[in-house]
Amino acid sequence: MAARRISSLLSRSLSAAPGCSSLLLSRGKNPGSRSINRFSTAAAVAALEELVTPPVQVCYTQHLIDGQFVDSASGKTFPAYDPRTAEVIAHVAEGDAEDIDRAVAAARKAFDEGPWPKMTPYERCKILLRFADLVEKHSEELASLETWNNGKLYEQALHSEIPSLARLFRYYAGWADKIHGLTVPADGNYHLQTLHEPIGVAGQIIPWNFPLILFAWKVGPALACGNTVILKSAEQTPLTALYAAKLFHEAGLPPGVLNVVSGYGTTAGAALASHMKVDKLSFTGSTHTGKIILELAARSNLKPVTLELGGKSPFIICEDADIDEAVEAAHFAIFFNQGQCCCAGSRTYVHERIYDEFLEKAKARAMKRVVGDPFKKGVEQGPQIDAEQFEKILRYIRLGVESNATLECGGERFGSKGFFIQPTVFSNVQDDMPIAQDEIFGPVQSILKFKDLDEVIRRANATSYGLAEGVYTKNIDTANTLTRALRAGTVWVNCYDVFDAAIPFGGYKMSGIGREKGIYSLNGYLQVKAVVTPLKNPAWL
Repeated sequence: MAARRISSLLSRSLSAAPGCSSLLLSRGKNPGSRSINRFSTAAAVAALEELVTPPVQVCYTQHLIDGQFVDSASGKTFPAYDPRTAEVIAHVAEGDAEDIDRAVAAARKAFDEGPWPKMTPYERCKILLRFADLVEKHSEELASLETWNNGKLYEQALHSEIPSLARLFRYYAGWADKIHGLTVPADGNYHLQTLHEPIGVAGQIIPWNFPLILFAWKVGPALACGNTVILKSAEQTPLTALYAAKLFHEAGLPPGVLNVVSGYGTTAGAALASHMKVDKLSFTGSTHTGKIILELAARSNLKPVTLELGGKSPFIICEDADIDEAVEAAHFAIFFNQGQCCCAGSRTYVHERIYDEFLEKAKARAMKRVVGDPFKKGVEQGPQIDAEQFEKILRYIRLGVESNATLECGGERFGSKGFFIQPTVFSNVQDDMPIAQDEIFGPVQSILKFKDLDEVIRRANATSYGLAEGVYTKNIDTANTLTRALRAGTVWVNCYDVFDAAIPFGGYKMSGIGREKGIYSLNGYLQVKAVVTPLKNPAWL
């Protein structure tokens, strides 16, 4: 799959959602408000009245440990929800420290005694390729579970994320037999070589916003390098990791190589991060939790940690940009996946000369965004993941109003059930406002004004985050100036959210440590060993 914006296979509706209306509303602490656009509550209820029944059954709710599905040691379960309705889909085994101990023991045995690290790299490659084939065979089941449990668009899951899952594993399958050390010249009669060895047992903790994509980002390089894995899925979205792990064993993965434990971060996640027999840890999630993970790893056995954390990414629209293209790109950058994206372009900086035109078109585009059941074609935005995230986003919208940003459209829940939120746009946003500083993780676009490059570079970099940036300009010199000045792990020029298996992803500053994907991700799952041997009467050095 060639590099492309992840939305390329998704359909967009350019016509207004049914029942959209403009109402003149007044807000107590929002004197800059004009005509604030709202969605009709009646239309929203009607649109969500008849939800699609997911065409899949939940078959796997137990932990997968040592090749077997097993209950939690405590016998406890926790609910997995449908964010469209807040109704329970299934009850899933709730892991804690004892379950992590069992999974680590299985992974430790599989690494120390089992066949996986002793297999030829080509044999490991073939298993990864068989798994990718099975992903494609079961793409509809995987996509349905992902949408049902996460709320993301079914078309997005089926036509973009599941193909990316298969592509990522084929990419790492290709690396399995190309990992090797070097022969290095030394000063003196010595033969010096380096070996690249698997690091051992890897603990991995994935988030809820892209469960299957992050499954691939972490499990793929770990297995390609010959490691064994304990994966802790997010408590909000445990279902697809279990289904995918089952497919891995169908592909011929030996028992204990991949273990999946469901549970909460404070119990199962903490136990995995602090486990003395885990050799490596990889975590994707919030910066706050990342700090805790790093501390637990350091206080236990000082295991190396890869962290992919939060962001507050700027999207810079220069005065020479094609405004219509920039509006669509900036809209996608923030509203994709209901705004639940760590690299979302959540600070839209627009040059003052085109600000007013951009704002009007951005507001109009947000009002045309179709919110509804993510299983239905033509829908562009589904529900937020859960009640906690739903309330957090609405709280930040209230803070935006109270900070005197201008609420241009949206700002309230959509419908009367589930966790749907109207696409929301703020103008006249200042850098010191909470909506411009904090990671909201929702469908809230903040549009800020700038005068020149020096100013916007300074303001864009004035954050503790550094995950991604977007730039829209027709001037190559402007693009080069910005890409080198912006302090972030990824800069997209005249595009956004272009992902590929070979493109590394990670952040500067408090957005993380290390890189996911591409050749750089392999470094986190390998140890480098130097081997020195004396040479007797060498013919050459």
